[in-house]
Amino acid sequence: MKSAGRMGIHYMQKLHASNVPKELVEKGQKRVIKASLTLIRERAKLKGELVRALGGAEASTSLLGVPLGHNSSFLQGPAFAPPRIREAMWCGSTNSTTEEGKELDDPRILTDVGDVPVQELRDAGVDDDRLMSIISESVKLVMEENPLRPLVLGGDHSISYPVVRAVSEKLGGPIDILHLDAHPDIYHAFEGNKYSHASSFARIMEGGYARRLLQVGIRSINKEGREQGKRFGVEQYEMRTFSQDRQFLENLKLGEGVKGVYISVDVDCMDPAFAPGVSHIEPGGLSFRDVLNILHNLQADVVGADVVEFNPQRDTVDGMTAMVAAKLVRELTAKISK
Repeated sequence: MKSAGRMGIHYMQKLHASNVPKELVEKGQKRVIKASLTLIRERAKLKGELVRALGGAEASTSLLGVPLGHNSSFLQGPAFAPPRIREAMWCGSTNSTTEEGKELDDPRILTDVGDVPVQELRDAGVDDDRLMSIISESVKLVMEENPLRPLVLGGDHSISYPVVRAVSEKLGGPIDILHLDAHPDIYHAFEGNKYSHASSFARIMEGGYARRLLQVGIRSINKEGREQGKRFGVEQYEMRTFSQDRQFLENLKLGEGVKGVYISVDVDCMDPAFAPGVSHIEPGGLSFRDVLNILHNLQADVVGADVVEFNPQRDTVDGMTAMVAAKLVRELTAKISK
């Protein structure tokens, strides 16, 4: 997967080595970018028109896939996650009602605008600076179609930076973030990559896109992670003290005085007994019910969310983790839509 993930870049390097005019390549890249954004724009417009025509929705969840895996420091399988999550959501093994009673087959509750074509963009030689901007622009296109709100299917955790940036910029101010993860993902630039999945929240905090960042489920953190947390004023809740913190975390009230709340769920926040299909297996995590209790009891206006780091290539137990990720998406949908 690692070689496949870099194929597009190597292809463009060969073109440059063959003396293909730079202007020709750049014109082609602009056409691919325009086509990619046009597809998201038109699908979002269609779904927004449908929801508005039906009426009665103050906020409606819309799925957006970002199949990006090349910023992962270990395995790149999360790039394959969005279609597997969708498949699990609609596989027929369970009904379409969330635990709190919302019907996902009602388009006022849930729509889907498809995927950002990450591999096609990289195959055209689009670098990460522009790719992150394209992801941000795609999220904004969804948000332009009121009452749609984005629920993004990753992909590795690097996608949270451009998504949160877009949500904050579109709403016109900082937001509060609830981040569930085994890792704080706040390295300055892990292995020299400023867009690493281990650095996404450093970029978010540097950009001033979040007022509060609460990180829950942490159990793999080093000196830099703690120092960066202190630098940015992050509220880090480690698993070693979860029994003491449980009552507080299961009764959170966020978002007062800001533009709303964003929820980012890394599937590895859970113990691998519940979600083995992740790249970074870290024992000692949250149970699935712990996660649902935190989400269900959260008092907040949730303006966007993501589910990231599900790795189908490690989901060896009959699609168990796909179903876990799918249920997270279902319950987050119920939290967003109203």
